[in-house]
Amino acid sequence: MIELHEATKRVGRVTHIKPTTLRLEAGHFNVLLGATGSGKTSLIKLMAGLDPLASGRIVMDGQDVSRIPTRKRNISLVHQFFVNYPHLSVFENIASPLRVAGMAASEVQGRVEEAADLLQLRPMLNRRPDELSGGQQQRTALARAIAKESRAVFLDEPLANLDYKLREELREQLPDLFAGRGAVVVYATSEPEEALMLGGATALMADGRVTQFGPTSEIYRQPDNLDAARVFSDPPINTATVTKTGGEAALGQGARWALTGAAAALPDGHYTLALRPHRVTPARETDADVALTGQVIVTELSGSDSSAHFRMGDGAWVSLSPGVHPYRVGTEHTFYMNPAHCRYFGADGKRVA
Repeated sequence: MIELHEATKRVGRVTHIKPTTLRLEAGHFNVLLGATGSGKTSLIKLMAGLDPLASGRIVMDGQDVSRIPTRKRNISLVHQFFVNYPHLSVFENIASPLRVAGMAASEVQGRVEEAADLLQLRPMLNRRPDELSGGQQQRTALARAIAKESRAVFLDEPLANLDYKLREELREQLPDLFAGRGAVVVYATSEPEEALMLGGATALMADGRVTQFGPTSEIYRQPDNLDAARVFSDPPINTATVTKTGGEAALGQGARWALTGAAAALPDGHYTLALRPHRVTPARETDADVALTGQVIVTELSGSDSSAHFRMGDGAWVSLSPGVHPYRVGTEHTFYMNPAHCRYFGADGKRVA
């Protein structure tokens, strides 16, 4: 387990990581998700001991490691770039941290071969890195992390520089590769889809702070704030201002619906509604559905899905639905939403219902 207690990082007078308290468990993936510049790599460097803490503490398996150098923390770090020793064979690259630790030759052999088999590198053990493809070089770096049996493994966008096919293949394998090894695995990515596929827990990052942390599926379903709701939506999530009066919500001059649960208990006023595009359908699905009529401005067909961007009042909405639909640009079309799938946010961006 890794615990951060009000950990911060500063460079000069600039704070790169704002006070962060976080608890990362072993046994599943812990994903750091955020755009470039959000602080993912800075936070990994803090946890790995590569950058000094400005304040706060970092505790690993009950031991305060805040002032312990990286080499004594028994951690592994895999970057997005292929970091291997060019003059060493694949075998020696994987074995390098084991030899530094003074491990017996027989144990080194066993660990290297086990890791090589997991990463399908056995036929390449005698090759040098420049004789490998990009995917094989990154597999070598991953095998080194596995063979070392570190108590923490930091993966900083490790698939970013691989082609699509290799990225998909390794992404599927990663959870199994580290399963049951007892290490805390921290995986940084800027791709929400990657976080959803890896599962586990996700820390959303923005501007050097963690904005929400919890099981990835839970953050998707119940975002704490509007920024979190936007992260896991492609096409972008639909947002609009709604007015609550009594037990009813109104969207512009058109759609109205009765509120239930926490939304019904909100004070009267203006709120931001957020609704994912796949919850806006071209046909009525339930009796509770509310009609949304707008002018179609863009249509797209992607694989087996159709999307329509339509203008309703002062805002633009998106519908994403399976199948091929005969939308016509420039014409009005009626779409439908079920209010049960709406989320409501206050003026500060925090979810209120």
